[in-house]
Amino acid sequence: MIRGKFSGILYLFIFVPLCIYAQEADFETTEIAKGVYKFRWQGHNTMFVITPKGIVAFDPISADASKTFGNEMKKKAPGLPLIAIAYSHSDADHATGANALMESMGVSNIEIIAHENAVPHIIKSADPALPPPTTTFSDRLSINFGGRIIEFYYFGPTHTDNLIIPFIPDAGVIFAVDFVNHDRVGYRELPSFVFPEWFNAVNELLQIPFDTVIFGHGGNGDRGSIQRQYMYYNDLKTSVTNAISEGKSEDEAAASIQLKEYSHWGQYEEWFSLNVRGMYRQISTK
Repeated sequence: MIRGKFSGILYLFIFVPLCIYAQEADFETTEIAKGVYKFRWQGHNTMFVITPKGIVAFDPISADASKTFGNEMKKKAPGLPLIAIAYSHSDADHATGANALMESMGVSNIEIIAHENAVPHIIKSADPALPPPTTTFSDRLSINFGGRIIEFYYFGPTHTDNLIIPFIPDAGVIFAVDFVNHDRVGYRELPSFVFPEWFNAVNELLQIPFDTVIFGHGGNGDRGSIQRQYMYYNDLKTSVTNAISEGKSEDEAAASIQLKEYSHWGQYEEWFSLNVRGMYRQISTK
């Protein structure tokens, strides 16, 4: 057993650095392509893009996250102003914090971009930390930020009725939040998912000439990640449809359907049976 002054010194040299490391691990900023950065705050991801006019930021995540998000942008692009923020969709755990982000970057009243369907959801929330967008669109929007183009796509309902896909053509990067992930099953009972429209949207998504995907949660992916997600939900839908045609209840379907070929995917043990339940409810109520 270590005692006395030596134990106190050892505590300072070992325990305190470990605490600092744990705090630093709460966030991470990674350059994905030239001038395209992924920012991770705990379990959520967002990104920012450096353009000749300034910085375009995406989901602020939260007021707390935005302070660190702003500091990271200033480190990677010192002296460049924040010129726009884009919401992937209206869910509070992704869109909250725009005011805090603007304050962190020393700006105000900048452009906020979102799908037009996001507006009533945001207004209804009446959250001062989630200001409504100033620029909206219906299907597609392309903005030239001083020579760097960012495209925004809406392919219909997927996860909510207002989720958009930003694409940076010169980097081959898209930002796809919540409705797809890299080799991970869906969140619990697939809240806010819309089937079969989801399949149509993913087919449209695959028409974009992207190479890299920054997801709203988890690791990055590529075209194969999206294709595997399509196969997963198609297999899930087929299995649940068969169970319903056999007269199985929701409980029976959740107990019998396994899809073991996806058992190595993230959150399979925790959420797969819940995915079955969510899909069962979607199909049985159509």
